[in-house]
Amino acid sequence: MSEGGGVDVREHGAGQQVADQRLFVKFQAFGGVADVKALAAALDRSGLEGALYADLHDPRGVGVVVMSEDPVHLATRVRDVLGAEPFAGLEPKPALALLGRTYASGFEPDLADWLLARPRRVICDPASAWAIWYPLRRSGAFARLTRDEQAAILREHGALGRAYGEAGLANDIRLACHGLDPNDNDFVIGLIGPGLHPLSHLVQSMRRTVQTSQYLERLGPFFVGYALWRQAAR
Repeated sequence: MSEGGGVDVREHGAGQQVADQRLFVKFQAFGGVADVKALAAALDRSGLEGALYADLHDPRGVGVVVMSEDPVHLATRVRDVLGAEPFAGLEPKPALALLGRTYASGFEPDLADWLLARPRRVICDPASAWAIWYPLRRSGAFARLTRDEQAAILREHGALGRAYGEAGLANDIRLACHGLDPNDNDFVIGLIGPGLHPLSHLVQSMRRTVQTSQYLERLGPFFVGYALWRQAAR
């Protein structure tokens, strides 16, 4: 709540930074692909911002991630592109239809970069070809912890992710999806980096944190992909 008693839906960073902008990110996996080059060409012509991945678990599968600061863009232009050929004849995978928004934890030194610029850099980085995308849901027990207890748990989790990022092994995209996910998940996670093994290693290391070992109710399904196309904002 705000000091005046109203509802404050803004994002808050370090040093009293405040922003009312955020990036909406949509991920969708498809099967039944016969010509992946046609998909890349269609995305290139569309002007959409995002990436196309080959699905390692499905030789005729792909994953598409698109992003926009305006969710109306996802409901109009993105819907039009993914609903037309060559995407129209593909088989959408409902379990891998993910939608989330960037958010702040209150400690970000550059709030605008965290919310809007960094996710774009990470997803469109030409040096980072591998990606793992998945949803997760925390248990209700986490919500019943005090704010200090939650902060300590999240610091442990965040420090591990930062260590992999500083080593150039993996960068994470963390998106809130409360009320946006058909399966009632809380978050969408993207792990992106130059090699596949470090991404798997990061997931393995996260298993030992308090958050994952004690306060996650559901994790996955996992999409593992190799980037075939990327496009930043024109």
